[in-house]
Parts: sequence; structure tokens; C-alpha cells
Amino acid sequence: MCLAIPGKIVKKTENSMGVVDLGGVTKEISLIFLPEAKEGDWIIIHTGFALESISEKDALETISILQEAYGKGKT
Repeated sequence: MCLAIPGKIVKKTENSMGVVDLGGVTKEISLIFLPEAKEGDWIIIHTGFALESISEKDALETISILQEAYGKGKT
């Protein structure tokens, strides 16, 4: 199963790269498929590539669903 996840761009760097916040964890990703993306945008990420811009509402809803589905915070 493949899973694309939402993240927020916190920094654009050179060579079509950026840094995203994934719920407190940051990761460098490629923005090659989404060159118009800018800092502060919410995006969908898959295998290290930004694929699509999404609204903050949709991103937060997706994060909530993923946390519920994967039992974040449960022991």
C-alpha cells in the first residue's frame, strides 16, 4: 500500500528542494513537480516528492484521520 501524507513547507531551498514539517518532524523533499509551492503551503507528499497543494483544512483533517487510524497516543 502506498500512502501520501500532508506536510507544511517551512523552507524552500535551491534546486527545487524544500523542507516540510510533518507533525514536528522535518524532512527535505523535492518540489520539482510543484515549483509554484511556497513557504507556508500545505502539500501532499509521496516518496519524497510534493505532488499537490491542499488547503490547511484538508491537511488537518487528513492528519486527524491518520492519527486515529494508526492509533497515535494509544498504549
